[in-house]
Amino acid sequence: MEFNYKPKGVCARLITVELDGETIKKVTFIGACSGNTSGISKLVEGRNAKEVIKTLRGTRCGSSQTSCPDQLSWALEGALNAE
Repeated sequence: MEFNYKPKGVCARLITVELDGETIKKVTFIGACSGNTSGISKLVEGRNAKEVIKTLRGTRCGSSQTSCPDQLSWALEGALNAE
């Protein structure tokens, strides 16, 4: 199942997640720092979405209240709720 999420408060314009049940199959960020976000994607693919949400939720970027990893946690939660 593929789910698109429009992040808030970060450079990324779109996060696409593909799940197989609760397992993350693929994550793609559009419009963000490609090195960092491709690294994040590689680290989370194959992992349980609920575990990744717990790990990434609340991660901040500098003085911002959010970050790409935090926004990924919200995208994963949205994908789980859409199933």
